[in-house]
Amino acid sequence: MNAPVRLLIHGGSGRMGQALLRLCRDEQHGCQVVAAVSRQPQASATAGVPQLAASALSQAPDFDVAIDFSLPEGFDAVLALCLARNAALVSGTTGLSPVQQAALAAASDQIPLIWASNFSLGVAVLHDLVERAAALLPGWDCDIVEAHHTRKQDAPSGTALTLGAAAQAAGATPHYASLRAGDIVGEHLVQFTTSGERIELVHRAGNRDIFARGALHVAQRLATRPPGRYRVSELLA
Repeated sequence: MNAPVRLLIHGGSGRMGQALLRLCRDEQHGCQVVAAVSRQPQASATAGVPQLAASALSQAPDFDVAIDFSLPEGFDAVLALCLARNAALVSGTTGLSPVQQAALAAASDQIPLIWASNFSLGVAVLHDLVERAAALLPGWDCDIVEAHHTRKQDAPSGTALTLGAAAQAAGATPHYASLRAGDIVGEHLVQFTTSGERIELVHRAGNRDIFARGALHVAQRLATRPPGRYRVSELLA
């Protein structure tokens, strides 16, 4: 039986960090959390998981993969730690600066890593379908409609922009529309239209656990990969 992948959860007090800790406790993912790191470690921490303040990140125990859902101001430290420990990095931290994106690209020469705006495995498949459809349907209109809860500030969503980039890379010109309503977790429709026919590719998220499960899925697979920058779709199987 293979040893579990040792995880460092960076951003442990956030919504995604808490979901990751809960899923690792309640479900079988082949992972073991060795520590959770946050700016202010919570007293109501997951039983058996050491809690570290961000200022003590260098004291983290040995780990195979760091899963980072934090803030841009904490990203540099966890990337540096992964480089120092020769460990893989899974990051969904948004708002990274161009300098941080460049550091991420450079780090991929030394460690396996992935940064994604969305870790849903279904969205990863949708991304590839959009790219393929755009390549096969030159001249068709491409529209991306996304819907999220009323608290979401950015529009279009990061996932919509990523899907649009896939369509654009294959020759399409995407147009965006955004809806903010109720407690919608996340819905993305990519529509290709021409005279007399239309194709719709849709993904709907029913809960936020799908993003945490996806991050755990890719973390397991990334741990044994050679250095490089990966996409979620490359780590599905």
